[in-house]
Amino acid sequence: MRFDLCKKIVENVSHVIVGKEHSIELLLVALLADGHVLIEDIPGLGKTLIAKSLARSIGASFKRVQFTPDLLPADITGFNVYNQHAGLFTFQPGPVMTNVLVADEINRTIPRTQSSLLESMEERQVTVDGKTYMLPHPFFVMATQNPIELEGTFPLPEAQLDRFLLRIRLGYPDQAEEIAILERFQEKDPLRELEPVATPEQISELQDGRKRIRVAQPVREYITSIVSATRNSPSLRLGASPRGSLGLMRAGQALAALHGREYVLPDDVKSLAIPVLAHRLILKEQERLRGEIQEHLLEEIVHRIPVPAPVE
Repeated sequence: MRFDLCKKIVENVSHVIVGKEHSIELLLVALLADGHVLIEDIPGLGKTLIAKSLARSIGASFKRVQFTPDLLPADITGFNVYNQHAGLFTFQPGPVMTNVLVADEINRTIPRTQSSLLESMEERQVTVDGKTYMLPHPFFVMATQNPIELEGTFPLPEAQLDRFLLRIRLGYPDQAEEIAILERFQEKDPLRELEPVATPEQISELQDGRKRIRVAQPVREYITSIVSATRNSPSLRLGASPRGSLGLMRAGQALAALHGREYVLPDDVKSLAIPVLAHRLILKEQERLRGEIQEHLLEEIVHRIPVPAPVE
């Protein structure tokens, strides 16, 4: 498999996005693992721009939905329109019928509309008036979320949080990176000049190839030890589910593929544990009031679990 193509995609996106190579790599991990990404950060850090750059780099169709409190599920999935001339209803596809969908500020809409993405994200299909429509392949959702302490937000339900393979944060650029951003965007928009370096069909092939990346028994035991420890933590009301274990394994396969390896290393699992698992954990009330966050607790758990020797 041409996993070297992934590096070309990362480099291509970096022509637009400054200093976020690790975040771009995580997006590629989610894409290869056939998962979805939740980016949680404040407005203005380039969340939508990085999604547009990725979509253009792989020659994929792209749609963006701005989530607002009055958004309805049909505004995402599509709806039937009565055709008077034909005397029948015809399906008007919604923006979900695309390769790359950006659900912008997903926590600014009501839970009913948030949950309308569940079937699309998990089953790659939408059902309208009893009829099912398959989504294009590949199908990749990149949702952005404002920090919950900002006004006018609705917490994502746990069931939907669990559908996201990764949660990442872009963070502020440092001064040198911000100067580079000003220079890059002073006279032109580099996104307009960005050319594809891959096709959706090639991405589908890479996703199939990722499934053949070897996962040794000690690595599987390491994954399940981390997940099991979250379920037994006295600070957590709810630990990670088997979907979290599967997500960690698939993300590890994708990261190994991205680095040109045919096998998963324990270090792959260790580096991905927080972005894959942290958003799936629910703190006990007393821990939340103490200001604890899932990332800190998970970091302590991962630090305690013995790392197996690398097995090729």
